[in-house]
Amino acid sequence: MSARRSARSAALLPTGQRTSFQAPTRAALAEATRQSRGRPTSGASPLRSRSIRNLARVGVFLVAAGMASVTALPAYAMMPTGTNPVASTVNAGQTFVDTSAPATQTLDVDADAQVAALTATRDSYNATDASVLQAQRDAEAKAAADALAAAAAAVEAASTPPTSDSNNSKTFAPPQGGYSGEAVVAYAEQFVGVVPYGWGANPNDSFGCDGLTQYVYGQFGISLPRGVDHQAALATRISQDEAVAGDLVVWPGEHIGIYDGAGGVVHSPDFGRYVEHAHSLWGSPVFYRL
Repeated sequence: MSARRSARSAALLPTGQRTSFQAPTRAALAEATRQSRGRPTSGASPLRSRSIRNLARVGVFLVAAGMASVTALPAYAMMPTGTNPVASTVNAGQTFVDTSAPATQTLDVDADAQVAALTATRDSYNATDASVLQAQRDAEAKAAADALAAAAAAVEAASTPPTSDSNNSKTFAPPQGGYSGEAVVAYAEQFVGVVPYGWGANPNDSFGCDGLTQYVYGQFGISLPRGVDHQAALATRISQDEAVAGDLVVWPGEHIGIYDGAGGVVHSPDFGRYVEHAHSLWGSPVFYRL
């Protein structure tokens, strides 16, 4: 092949310019081959890079497909026969059967055993007639009304003072002995819890605070006017340490009573209450002696 190509080339040359072709030596061919391998062509590098990228994409797709199939396999395996592609492929669409389990089971029952039948019970209900319910409601309403009326009557009886009618007059003992503080206190004690508070100055009617002192001291011959400050003005002021039974205890402009000599007072306190013996004092009282 090389000899013919050399002869053809020589024939094409003009006369006088023909040269003889000398075949390259084996060493020259080897050196040319070595140099061509060490120097890659300009188009080889992009082609090889594109091939590597394509191979990488194919590998990623295969890995993703494998993971998806492995993840979906348990779900497919649980699907009933006919819709389970795994069952259709592996078992030809047949139902999986555990051949190791017995097809039937037997249960031994003692035929001679006596089984007691359970008796069912049901609560009994009776419908109450409407008239019965209405009668019950009426009875409850009447009882409530009676209780309310009784409570109101009790309150009215407690707050109503005795009348001054002669048929309701009370009898009280006269003072025992002459005038003394102890005699005054003893005489006033008989009105405690008996005579109610009011505007009067008579035990058969009512006692105001100044009405009580006026009446009690009047039974011993001492005349006092009405009014707290008016009665105090007729007496001599003393200290509490000097006070004895029978002296006056005064809350100026407000209240007055009879000192019991032991830190208490006999007095008529307020509306709705009766004459009482209080065993302690309050506020800042002032003491007077008649």
